Amino acid sequence: MPQLEVDGAALTYDDEGPRDGDGVPLVFIHGWTANRHRWDHQMAHFAKTRRVIRLDLRGHGESSGAGVRTIAELAADVLALLDHLEVERAVLVGHSMGGMIAQTITLDHPGRVERLVLVDSIARMTYSRGRGLLMAASTHVPYKLFVATNIQRAFAPGYPREEVRKYIKSSADTPREVVMTLYGAMRAFDVLDRVGEIHVPTLMIHGYHDIQLPLQQMLRMAKAYPDAEVRIIDAGHELPVEKPAELTTALDRFVSPVGG
Repeated sequence: MPQLEVDGAALTYDDEGPRDGDGVPLVFIHGWTANRHRWDHQMAHFAKTRRVIRLDLRGHGESSGAGVRTIAELAADVLALLDHLEVERAVLVGHSMGGMIAQTITLDHPGRVERLVLVDSIARMTYSRGRGLLMAASTHVPYKLFVATNIQRAFAPGYPREEVRKYIKSSADTPREVVMTLYGAMRAFDVLDRVGEIHVPTLMIHGYHDIQLPLQQMLRMAKAYPDAEVRIIDAGHELPVEKPAELTTALDRFVSPVGG
């Protein structure tokens, strides 16, 4: 698989599909402790007709590197990859932390984004007092338990335990420094007062059972967007793997050319 060296990191990525296909490229950005394979279903579908790009963020999956402290620094990595691939304009699709990255790019480089898709993502991390205390306390437990607790909570009730355990293991393989520093970066992320500046068509897809980033927080964000469409799906926070076909269908309807 190809890699790009960016500021001490080797970013692994996939660049598939016809260069002269339908519309501008789709760029898929995964979330915290995940990797680019969260998007397998969408890649297989869209690469038949258009260019699709995905990457492992630094320190995740098959990408190396650490030391990143902010969502803006991860956004810079994504932009470096797009520059390398000579992609001037794209549809950004971000899950969870990936949606935070996508919003950052859209706010700071609006000319690079044609459409925006936020999957189980928000513009401001907001905790109730009780949940805030719980999350703060969780950082003091053993690392693997911290990861397991967070990933377990990400899936809707009834999702197969064996599948959940697979994702827990994959997440726990992410270096501790990367996991903990980006956990802090997500907690500090706040662009809610700026999203009114985002004028590109935006699709917000959220799992009804998401307790990591609750639905009410997404709906609050949607009200602040000038041009937002909302789709709620019967899933938890890990929508790309819980309901991949439904997510692909919603994306297809949003990004397909009129009359296509």
